[in-house]
Amino acid sequence: MMRAPLGTKMYWDKWVGFTQEVIQEKFELLGLPSKNPSYDPQYAFDLTVQHMKLLLRCYSQGENVLNLKQYFSGLLDAWELSNQLAEELCAKENISKCRDWTFSLNDLNHYIFCFWLLGFALILNIPDEQWQRLLKLIGSEGEDALIDRVIASRSPEWKIGPKLCQDRPYTRLLTAIKAPKEQQAGLLYDFVDHWYLELNRRGKQQPYWYEYGNPDFAPFEGGLYFGRWCIEAAVVAKVFKIEDVFCLGHEHYPGDLLRPDEPTTHVVPEINAASLEQKRGFFSKLFRRK
Repeated sequence: MMRAPLGTKMYWDKWVGFTQEVIQEKFELLGLPSKNPSYDPQYAFDLTVQHMKLLLRCYSQGENVLNLKQYFSGLLDAWELSNQLAEELCAKENISKCRDWTFSLNDLNHYIFCFWLLGFALILNIPDEQWQRLLKLIGSEGEDALIDRVIASRSPEWKIGPKLCQDRPYTRLLTAIKAPKEQQAGLLYDFVDHWYLELNRRGKQQPYWYEYGNPDFAPFEGGLYFGRWCIEAAVVAKVFKIEDVFCLGHEHYPGDLLRPDEPTTHVVPEINAASLEQKRGFFSKLFRRK
């Protein structure tokens, strides 16, 4: 069953297959003598991003969640290769930046990318060897109060930062983690329901994928859309044992990630819309009373 609210079976079959072909082709090209060595570090990191898109497209398509783990090793390989090539190029050319991507949690795109990687890693329970490689790649220990807490759920020695690098919408998620148990489910839903709207920024800080799926931005048939999934909420629900029943059926909540052997948590759009309005009304009254 397809999970994404947009797209047909033909769409998802086409673009999952396309992404798999792109990844194989890029890996093969990276093994050949380069025609443009100055672009190789970014080319390799683009391969890392393609792996993330494949994970998201496979989930949207309806792939068995347990099968997603197979793509993680290639993602780590690509990022490590990108780092190696960047170090070699920067040393050779005596320059400080060899890739277009901004590797800082103060950059919203990188923050989300790292959060999604950690989310898939923890939900899929990747092996310890891969987990340690991922932590080394992400780095930034002690820089973010939320991501550090998520990492520390598996690596308790990890230092927790004092502040959030991205306050909107992630203050809501940190609030849910810190709240009394009886309030956490409602606050988790509050985060999910505001997640996409509050990621809407101007300029470079807007997520590069934000308008994917918007026909006014680009033709849907072009294949940019890979779903709009709040992986952050799902991993927090898992590692902090927060009940996510209110989030199930929300268009952005990937509930099936936490229930690989159960019936899908995704519903048809008409039912989903009605359910969301009921939940929004309930929580609106609840928060007003407080």
